[in-house]
Amino acid sequence: MTEYVPPTVWTHDAESGGKFASINRPIAGATHDKELPVGEHTLQLYSLGTPNGQKVTVLLEELLEKGISEAEYDAWIVNILEGGQFSSGFVAANPNSKIPALVDRSGDTPVRVFESGAIMVYLAEKFGAFLPTDSAARAETMSWLMWQMGATPFLGGGFGHFYAYAPAKFEYPINRYTMEVKRQLDLLDRNLAEREFMIGNEYTLADMAILPWYGKLVTGELYSAQEFLQVESYTHVMRWANALEARPGVDRGMRVNVRWGDEARQVPERHSAADFK
Repeated sequence: MTEYVPPTVWTHDAESGGKFASINRPIAGATHDKELPVGEHTLQLYSLGTPNGQKVTVLLEELLEKGISEAEYDAWIVNILEGGQFSSGFVAANPNSKIPALVDRSGDTPVRVFESGAIMVYLAEKFGAFLPTDSAARAETMSWLMWQMGATPFLGGGFGHFYAYAPAKFEYPINRYTMEVKRQLDLLDRNLAEREFMIGNEYTLADMAILPWYGKLVTGELYSAQEFLQVESYTHVMRWANALEARPGVDRGMRVNVRWGDEARQVPERHSAADFK
């Protein structure tokens, strides 16, 4: 293997390669003018059924499952492979051009919220659910939520990219990120050995945030790396993931803004409960 020697000054003169290379660029901002659609509900979600998108749709469906009708929402798909995240409308909702983005139109002035963790906290506080009010429990929930946001780049951008999506397999990055992902899984397994849910006996934002990444990893729905990572050894994570995926709200939330896999389970856009067949 020829060793790569970085140039004195980096220039973006070629795609880096890999499955999602076309969505990356070294500048921010819009590339074209296009307004976002607006549905009948006060909550408008612009997203895609990736793990980060599913974190928010699972929360919204769990709020509705709890009987909070004010959490009704429209979910519009943003095709990131076609550059939908770089439209002027989406950039106005999220200047970082990453899904998901939420616009709350319940007040006189629309409120934009971007970054999945921020959206989850915003919705939990707005509706008073899944974020404990007890200071210790709230701190534990927020700690695990922030853990997910900080840890997952090692799983997705690190392990997932080099193991599943990079144009070629290289030992060093795969070993580096595999070691970190297994450490993370061991951490989760030790925590869940003593607790039903991430913070104890209460189901919270922390569970909903971690499930689409680490839960789907051990149940085989992410990166097809079960054997490679020996996921069956993380028995407590497996127990937790299977229990959560059996929840109706979780099941519905995992289907929203999805256009791949089992066609019968795809809900590319969600505007009411009738969209789930």
